[in-house]
Amino acid sequence: MLYIGVDLGTSAVKLLLMDSTGKIEKIVSREYPLYFPHPAWSEQNPEDWYRESIEGIRELTADCDKSQVAGISFGGQMHGLVTLDENDEVIRPAILWNDGRSTKETDYLNEVIGTENLSKYTANIAFTGFTAPKILWMRENEPDKFARIRKIMLPKDYLAYRLSGTFCSDYSDASGMLLMDVQNKCWSAEMMELCGITREQLPDLYESYEVVGTLKPQIAEELGLSENVKIIAGAGDNAAAAVGTGTVGEGHCNISLGTSGTIFISSRNFRVDSHNALHSFAHADGGYHLMGCMLSAASCNKWWMEEILKTSEFSKEQEGIVKLGENQVFYLPYLMGERSPHNDPQARATFTGMTMDTTREEMTQAVLEGVVFALRDSLEVARSLGITIERTKICGGGAKSPLWKKMVANIMNLKVDVLENEEGPAMGGAILAAVGCGEYPDVQTAAEQLVHIRETVEPEPELVAKYEKQYSKFREIYPALKPVFKKLAE
Repeated sequence: MLYIGVDLGTSAVKLLLMDSTGKIEKIVSREYPLYFPHPAWSEQNPEDWYRESIEGIRELTADCDKSQVAGISFGGQMHGLVTLDENDEVIRPAILWNDGRSTKETDYLNEVIGTENLSKYTANIAFTGFTAPKILWMRENEPDKFARIRKIMLPKDYLAYRLSGTFCSDYSDASGMLLMDVQNKCWSAEMMELCGITREQLPDLYESYEVVGTLKPQIAEELGLSENVKIIAGAGDNAAAAVGTGTVGEGHCNISLGTSGTIFISSRNFRVDSHNALHSFAHADGGYHLMGCMLSAASCNKWWMEEILKTSEFSKEQEGIVKLGENQVFYLPYLMGERSPHNDPQARATFTGMTMDTTREEMTQAVLEGVVFALRDSLEVARSLGITIERTKICGGGAKSPLWKKMVANIMNLKVDVLENEEGPAMGGAILAAVGCGEYPDVQTAAEQLVHIRETVEPEPELVAKYEKQYSKFREIYPALKPVFKKLAE
């Protein structure tokens, strides 16, 4: 049988067709626009997601035996607010994960309601990217539109709803809304009351591998697929990427160098960081995970290359970087503020340490190193909880760079396992579809059989020691500049 994984990203939807042995038959990617109507705002039109996904499925299955397509599942950008009215029409453009308009509402939740209460209700504290602050912003600033809301959903769940008619979400994605009691896997009555919404406005919750419905007859006919094609709940992009990299079960780690950057640590049991520097979410395998998320990772390199250096030859710019662990230029990667572990929307990107003889290569090196140093900040929080991590999988666009992988291995002192297929959320979605259709008994079994390691990048003791000194310097820069960032934002 064949399974479709849909990775609903921020800039494009990537669709992957996988057979029951894990072989990738075809990959299709289709872009859609991103809108910035005001400073710090970030929006998309959900209809664009649906249109490009439908066209993508059509293209993906054009040359296969369509009768063999058994299931479709998803990995999707998290935290976005999608609202529908009583006619199932989208009320306003979706407010995305990287939207910063809800600073006031986030401060209200953390400072007035209090981080201790929020952690008790949801196992997390408020971040500007989360969904609940966006709902509060809409209630305050768009009361007429807020009053029309009948359904609240996340981006990938809008696709599932359009395809199947089922109003649903999964535990992993819903964990990032700040509306769910993560430990008990149910909606939080306290958070619903705080946001002024009802249970009827929120979707039913499923495990990521559970079947939520089948293709609507008219869509099946339009695509030339069977009405029996199962729609499986899917997962938030990071949990789906973790499935796609085999980061399931107890104590496994995945690092994603995508537009944003994450360090993802899987666990069979619920646990929470008492300082809430890491997110405590449900996982797509039925368990839980801790996650550190930085807002700008590979996007820092993209910005540096395309906007500053005016080049698209990313790999060529890295060729002259040879003095690892000795760079005197440091880069804070906070182009859009920062989430883990600082939770500071006012933080900004900076270069520190330039002199008259600083080179282009050193600046590029600083950008790459700065992203990894910032991810290590979250790793150190996990280590402070007594979690021992010795190796990690890696995925995302940045994982295609041998230099960046070497930096990860040595800055974090981890063995970095490189996969045969680095397809992240799309692969995870396809695996979840296979499990939902009964091809495999559970997610862990599927991941063990379908995910294969191509090579391992080993840390080098001498370089690890050099980077240890570099990291200790990096850690001092943000605290020193934090009051400056606050003044710049006034």
